[in-house]
Amino acid sequence: MPASPSSSVQAARKAVADRLRDIRKDAGMTAKQVAEAAGWYPSKASRLENAVTPPSDDDIRVWCRACRAEGMTADLIAASRTAESMYIEWRRVQRTGLRQLQESFVPLFERTRLFRIYCCNVMPGVLQTYDYAHALMSAIAEFHETPDDAAVAAEVRVERAHVIRDGNHRFALLVEESVLRHRVGDAETMAGQLGYLLAVMAFPSVSLGVIPFSAPRRMWMVETFAVYDDTFVQVELLTAQVNVTAPTEVRQYLNAFAAYAELAVYGAEARTLITAAIDALG
Repeated sequence: MPASPSSSVQAARKAVADRLRDIRKDAGMTAKQVAEAAGWYPSKASRLENAVTPPSDDDIRVWCRACRAEGMTADLIAASRTAESMYIEWRRVQRTGLRQLQESFVPLFERTRLFRIYCCNVMPGVLQTYDYAHALMSAIAEFHETPDDAAVAAEVRVERAHVIRDGNHRFALLVEESVLRHRVGDAETMAGQLGYLLAVMAFPSVSLGVIPFSAPRRMWMVETFAVYDDTFVQVELLTAQVNVTAPTEVRQYLNAFAAYAELAVYGAEARTLITAAIDALG
């Protein structure tokens, strides 16, 4: 079972907070004394060492200086930055629109050789048609109240998907049957998207599985996630993207993917489910 992405981030933040507390105790100081030495309200020191508020680089420098532990500063800042890089808020990276976010994935896509992607809500980005991506990104921009540059962002998303056809890349893709039925855009958009799935199944680099509604659930649905070359996982939450690099957690996502793969159908059976979804559009 994959660990909760949010709990993984919180655990990393707590580890930093615990180190701040240990540094204070090793110095023989109370939290109030650290706050006084730093020129802070006492509540700030408490929030920092209880992982309520993530520390800034300057907070860590001031804390270590107050505790006469300047030698710990660099390592602690590095640990704090790692914890914060795990959790990337969508509103922050989308504040100027979606295009830049889509472009940021290009280097990762180019260097990855094996993609494992599980989707429980929408089509995998590498399989999205322009019309589907445009409709989806317009909805995302509206929901997050960020600039709507869905037209150009969709172009970038479709362009970066060239890795499916070019280069030495392999794709193991799994979607829940509900993804086929969840309408994004109008009926024409969905028909085009589902038709593209049928075409993509012929690509030698792609293995596409569909997990039927009727599959006996030995593995429950979790958030959409992608595993890149067995070393890096991205998990999509409503408000943020979580990056997972800890080997033990990456293995859990690989195990979850393997369990989903056993539930999925492929080939003719998958095409039957996709065709039925097209027919259901009327």
